[in-house]
Amino acid sequence: MARVLFINGGSEGHINPTIGVVQELISRGEEVVYFTIEPFRERIEKTGATVRTFDGEKFIKAFISGGRNYLLERINGLLRTADIVIPSVLKQIEGEHFDYFIHDSMFGCGRLLAQILKLPAINSCTTFAQTKASFDNMLDHLSQSIPTEMINMMNDDFKNLTLNIKEKYDVEIRSPYEVLCNPAPLTIIYTTRVFQPFGETFDQTYKFVGPSISLRTPQKNFDLTAITGKSLIYISMGTVFNQVIDFYKLCFKAFGNTEHTVVMSIGEKSQISDLGEIPKNFIVKNYVPQTEVLKYTKLFITHGGMNSTNEGLYYGVPLIVIPQSADQPIIAGQVAKLGAGIKLQMQNLTANQLSEAVDHVLNDQSIHKAVENIRESFKKSGGYHQAVDEIFEFKSKI
Repeated sequence: MARVLFINGGSEGHINPTIGVVQELISRGEEVVYFTIEPFRERIEKTGATVRTFDGEKFIKAFISGGRNYLLERINGLLRTADIVIPSVLKQIEGEHFDYFIHDSMFGCGRLLAQILKLPAINSCTTFAQTKASFDNMLDHLSQSIPTEMINMMNDDFKNLTLNIKEKYDVEIRSPYEVLCNPAPLTIIYTTRVFQPFGETFDQTYKFVGPSISLRTPQKNFDLTAITGKSLIYISMGTVFNQVIDFYKLCFKAFGNTEHTVVMSIGEKSQISDLGEIPKNFIVKNYVPQTEVLKYTKLFITHGGMNSTNEGLYYGVPLIVIPQSADQPIIAGQVAKLGAGIKLQMQNLTANQLSEAVDHVLNDQSIHKAVENIRESFKKSGGYHQAVDEIFEFKSKI
């Protein structure tokens, strides 16, 4: 039995794919200590892991203090979280021994902690992977539209933050890529080379294990018999940027009183009472058991988060992707490029356009064929079982 240190941020999209991995590690005899923020404690504890937390509010405050307009500002924000995460983790594990370390690809100062602790590290990548070359190209492209004065200011900030971390923790940060992508000797990616952009360019230290979909606690307030055998459209804008009341009302206009049954999940931050009159063919909830609903779904209208996109395609559901932020435009672009659905823009979207898009996706056989190809690659990839196989293979060599 090995002792495993696991650290993650506080985001559904980064936590959920790791649930099955942690359960599988523990079922094979590993002991897992998992760091995250308090709201995810119960979910992680159900896996059998020991949960420890760092201050989520301070983490977010530090992260957003870097700025939100440009990628390099967000990277500098992540560097600012080092003084929240690192001292907290080091204090809570003082005197303990760990055999290896799994960290998220984007949050939690993973690469820095791996160096401080001198532990063999595994990168848990819950979005598309990036090589340093592809990252540098993206950063150069994004920088072309930024005023030189602002670029200089952000670069100076980056240098000062990395110097501060070097002085405090005696670790080197050589590039923004290391901060945002946390490269490690082994990277587990929860998709396949088929779906990953330029999947063929990644070497064998990148293991594409496909979606990590584990059983979740069933929701007692959702009646699955109400959607069985229906022409079901499922609509969800995710768990973060989902306060889009006007869009939900637009869906009422597009699909109300049609032959479709529509399940719409609006998140915890939006109030059902703000939606006004709900058409009879709609089932509106703050939260629904997504993986269960997708088993009955004919078409999924989504924001294009990696979790939701993976889950939709895993269950063979064609997509209409309406990206909101972060990596969602890239994911939406890949869905459209591979022909597994279409991409729409929220701005100026009309009920008629939405209705026509649904008719097109439901009736286009080439889309259904593309979805089936991706689904097949997902089903063959092994998910969290394969992830742990790769982790154990890595462990055997350290």
